[in-house]
Amino acid sequence: MRCVQDDRTSGPVRLDRDSESDAAVAVVTLNRPERRNALTLELKEALRDTLAGVAADPTVRAVVLTGSGTAFCVGQDLVEHAAALRDDAASALDTVGRHYNPIVSTLAEMPKPVVAAVNGACVGAGLGFALACDLRVAAQGARFATAFAGIGLSADSGLSALLVHSLGAARATELMLLGETLTAEQALQSGLVRAVVPAEQVLDAALELARRLAAGPTAAYAEIKKALAFGAVSPLPAVLAAEAAAQARLGRTRDHRGAVEAFLAKQRPAFEGR
Repeated sequence: MRCVQDDRTSGPVRLDRDSESDAAVAVVTLNRPERRNALTLELKEALRDTLAGVAADPTVRAVVLTGSGTAFCVGQDLVEHAAALRDDAASALDTVGRHYNPIVSTLAEMPKPVVAAVNGACVGAGLGFALACDLRVAAQGARFATAFAGIGLSADSGLSALLVHSLGAARATELMLLGETLTAEQALQSGLVRAVVPAEQVLDAALELARRLAAGPTAAYAEIKKALAFGAVSPLPAVLAAEAAAQARLGRTRDHRGAVEAFLAKQRPAFEGR
């Protein structure tokens, strides 16, 4: 792995650009290792704004989301949350609409692939962030849990939908009601993650995937992400109409025309994302 830090972003969230992909891969790192990347107001605002910037940057063709230290993200920092409850319980959960929802929406709707490098514990909102990514690679020893019922809350960060879509309603209900934990191997068996690798290799494995995606047809990837999200909640006639419209849009791209010509010439296509 070779990354160059982007000096525009520091503190609780770090932004790096991968030099081996000519900076086409952005690496966004939650950077509170001493607190297992628990989510404070400062971290949530930095993550929300960093992801929005990456999503809008046309030079970024794929993204890796990870955590520093031994955890991916253990969810809300409960020390800060307890203080917010004591100060004003009526507004303490406003953070869901102000921070968690925009973060998850940006990850899920980003017009480029996002790979989660789950380097350790992935809990609560952290699990929602990981599932909002398109692909996940987990470190051996990583653990996945919801944890909301244990503190008297229901889900946030999209988990009510993301868990059901990933695991099915029955398993999602077990994880939410009973607070059960999935090991990395169980997450692999259930399809929650693509691969499990030694902890020291998890970022490299995610970067390998992201580089592969960054070299691909990113315009098509953006349409695929929208189509899958729409197809999960829509009737077949609407899905068919949306697919036809997406194909028409992509059929006019240089990527599609060039790939067809490359196929006929028995050459490898070169994708530009347009």
